[in-house]
Amino acid sequence: MTELSIEIIANAALRRRLRSIGILLAAIGILGVILPQVVSITLSLLVGVLLAGAGILTGYAAWYGYRESRLTWLQPAVLLLLGLLILLFPTVGAAAIGLLLTIFFLLDGVAGISFALALRPLPGWLWTLFSGAASLAIAVIFIAGWPFQATWLVGLFVGISLLLDGVALLMLSYAARP
Repeated sequence: MTELSIEIIANAALRRRLRSIGILLAAIGILGVILPQVVSITLSLLVGVLLAGAGILTGYAAWYGYRESRLTWLQPAVLLLLGLLILLFPTVGAAAIGLLLTIFFLLDGVAGISFALALRPLPGWLWTLFSGAASLAIAVIFIAGWPFQATWLVGLFVGISLLLDGVALLMLSYAARP
């Protein structure tokens, strides 16, 4: 057995944390599967608010720091403009976020498969492998449907990914019982 699998089996507190995080991730994932468009637009609006807020904060810093240089105002202007555009056109923002999430799903899939292979002697490692493979499949499907189906695909795929990650953690926590 690997050191990681021995640590998980020996540590009851770690198993409880894995179980709690797994339940929370699965619950959020179910919300994304049931209401994909709501999740997509919510994510888009959240990103818009964060970018606009960052633009305001960096503009404040530029005003009190280096207001003489015109180049100093480039970052606040870009952040604020991008944030406002996403807030005004959240479906377009969802399509752009979907493209970024595709990269995330590709990386998540590779990381999930790598983690599963590291856990291989531990019972339940196949759930983690399945979750990683599903993330790779989600990335491929999203690329095929982008940008036309981005509004609902973002929420659905984020929901599916979180649900599978939650189930994988739950299965690992139950399989690691001594």
